[in-house]
Amino acid sequence: MAGRAQPSGPAGSGGGAPGLLPLLLLLLSAAAIIPRGDGQNLVTEDVTVVEGDVATISCRVKNSDDSVIQLLNPNRQTIYFRDFRPLKDSRFQLVNFSNSELRVSLTNVSISDEGRYFCQLYTDPPQEIYTTITVLVPPRNLVIDIQKETAVEGEEIELNCTAMASRPATTIRWFKGNKELTGKSEVEQWSDMYTVTSQLLLKVGREDDGVPVICLVDHPAVKDLQTQRYLEVMYKPQVRVSQNYPLQGLTREGEPLELTCTAFGKPQPTDMRWLRVDDEMPQHVVVSGSNLLISNLNKTDNGTYRCEASNAVGKSHADYMLFVYDPPTTIPPPTTTTTTTTTIPTTITDTTATTEPAVHGFTQLPNSAEELDYGDLSGTPVPLTASTEALPTVQLSNASLAFQPDSRAGEEGAIRSVDHAVVGGVVAVVVFAMLCLLIILGRYFARHKGTYFTHEAKGADDAADADTAIINAEGGQNNSEEKKEYFI
Repeated sequence: MAGRAQPSGPAGSGGGAPGLLPLLLLLLSAAAIIPRGDGQNLVTEDVTVVEGDVATISCRVKNSDDSVIQLLNPNRQTIYFRDFRPLKDSRFQLVNFSNSELRVSLTNVSISDEGRYFCQLYTDPPQEIYTTITVLVPPRNLVIDIQKETAVEGEEIELNCTAMASRPATTIRWFKGNKELTGKSEVEQWSDMYTVTSQLLLKVGREDDGVPVICLVDHPAVKDLQTQRYLEVMYKPQVRVSQNYPLQGLTREGEPLELTCTAFGKPQPTDMRWLRVDDEMPQHVVVSGSNLLISNLNKTDNGTYRCEASNAVGKSHADYMLFVYDPPTTIPPPTTTTTTTTTIPTTITDTTATTEPAVHGFTQLPNSAEELDYGDLSGTPVPLTASTEALPTVQLSNASLAFQPDSRAGEEGAIRSVDHAVVGGVVAVVVFAMLCLLIILGRYFARHKGTYFTHEAKGADDAADADTAIINAEGGQNNSEEKKEYFI
């Protein structure tokens, strides 16, 4: 190796100190007379190390018999002979030495250190085994180049990611946000190093504005090595029309209407205007910036109103279709119906005493449906003349049916008025029929109820027996034709 001292010893290649040659010959002679250990062998492992790190080489002996162990470099130069280092390279340091192991470390490893290293055991015959040191070199630079710093929506842009001077060649992966994309890679080799360039073609939209594009490296010498660029995408305005009033959304004649236009874009829109599609804007419409106000709607305002916004990229619009409905109608109060209560008392009259004929009252019925609809049915007593009959008193305590006139605008109000008139007429007929039935039933029950008195038994109080009572009765047998019977 360049810059290294030539070792001395049996495996040396010249250039050793002259005083060491007799010592080595003496050692070889001693090794020749040492008994050979049957079944002895050497064990070692390959080493992979990242450039600049430390590599450790280990030569181990199974069933050791105190034979001499030495380590040689790829050029067959002795690095260590037992615990002695003939090679003048301070990067090699002895870690451990015994009859069964020789362990050496190599610091600040570089590409020139890569190759085969030999472990030798001086037996008869000598044994030898080699280990391979592999040096990994991570990419020194990871750069993303973008074709255009600012792209327009719908445009296809080119991005290139370059990983320089790596060993072995690296693998490049692309991500947009959390989504992995596919690029096209090219590999260039310079001496023992590899440079990889990956190209990505990406069609951008407004949703890509501010999204990071990541270039990620897969390499055994490094983990999580990545770089990223944020996309900057310009796009046309996005326009939206919202209705501020009326809140319920239903536009009626005579009410106000307020609309607001909002627009978002990159760059931010600076020009916004309202217009009426296929017609002129009404004169009573007030436009103030992004707001449109109609204080008093009428059916001539029906149509489509458009808000337009523009920026450096282009122009966009949003439409609002206005339809004016009829004004609201007055809702009538609910109709209240009063229940009729009828009281029918029964009177029993004693005909033995002299009394005046009973005066009974009944409720005077209305003369027409109008009186039933808007008037009160008040109980008015009417005198009746009765000789020996007493009618039960029939009295209506409260028979007021209140029907308020229905005042509605338009055809709907007229229909409801007719319905209430029909219902009122039906109720009046039913009430009248029930009153008539109650009067008839009262007269019927009064006619078949009462107490009967006769003069046949008059004077029976002083009679000794029934025959005498009959004979002493008022008028006796001769006056039987004059007997009278009173029925109530």
